[in-house]
Amino acid sequence: MPLLHKCPSVNLPKGMDMKRSIVWLASYPKSGNTWTRVFLANYLSNAQEPLSINRMQMFAMGDSVPKLYQIAAGREIDTTDAQLTVRLRPRVLQGLVANNADVNFVKTHNFRSSVYGVELFPTQVTRQAIYIVRNPLDVVMSFSRHFGMTIEDTVDAFAKSDFASGADSNTTWQFLGSWSDHVKSWTKGASFPVLVIRYEDLLEDPVTHFGSIVDALGIPVEDDRLRRAIHFSRFDELKKQEEKQGFKEGPGTGNLFFNTGKTGQWKEHLDPTLISKIRRDHKRIMKQFRYYNA
Repeated sequence: MPLLHKCPSVNLPKGMDMKRSIVWLASYPKSGNTWTRVFLANYLSNAQEPLSINRMQMFAMGDSVPKLYQIAAGREIDTTDAQLTVRLRPRVLQGLVANNADVNFVKTHNFRSSVYGVELFPTQVTRQAIYIVRNPLDVVMSFSRHFGMTIEDTVDAFAKSDFASGADSNTTWQFLGSWSDHVKSWTKGASFPVLVIRYEDLLEDPVTHFGSIVDALGIPVEDDRLRRAIHFSRFDELKKQEEKQGFKEGPGTGNLFFNTGKTGQWKEHLDPTLISKIRRDHKRIMKQFRYYNA
């Protein structure tokens, strides 16, 4: 499990010359990224039975996998070294697009910015992005459980512009910023197309909104195939798989990665003082995405 630290200062971007094939599957942690990837894996494979949750890497590689940075360096390195891994990132991205495929799906929790003078999401490798946004009042509950943090510490961290998730043997540094910073970075000013989807809308009307993801990717939306992929991605199926075979991306804290997936749990479990703080810290973005008075 990664520890949580402050992240380094952010600088202006620099460019690279690579093939534009990456489709970023982006979100703040615990906002529906994995669920979206499970759906896409089932849809793209046209699965006739639920695809194993541990086969998702075949369809969407993460941008914080330490092995990628070892390969980019061509030698054993300390992948917990933030500056080193950030400076290797251009080589990592070059490696990801070197297969000459038209589309490479890449999961990320980083905010869309630059760190140590390196642009994290260069236009030169990017085809488009899918960004999943979720009510921060629910996200703090899930985030706290996943990382083994107190709710109070999680709420404080979500308000810090220098918030980052530290590295361990399973992940390199991930630069998050505050929840509001993260959402703004992905929903405003990108030089490539970004489809923004609310987690809550995926839950309420999965056919429409998962269908819009498929359509945005330029893939034919086939009704039977769509409904089957949605059915195979339901939370009770994912939880059953995790209990039976484990999950490679699980928190390693004894807690399951896949819980209920429900919204509004904060109403019963989050202290009113913390609810007020989250609303103060993120008022503008929460109003923009219809979370403030939810």
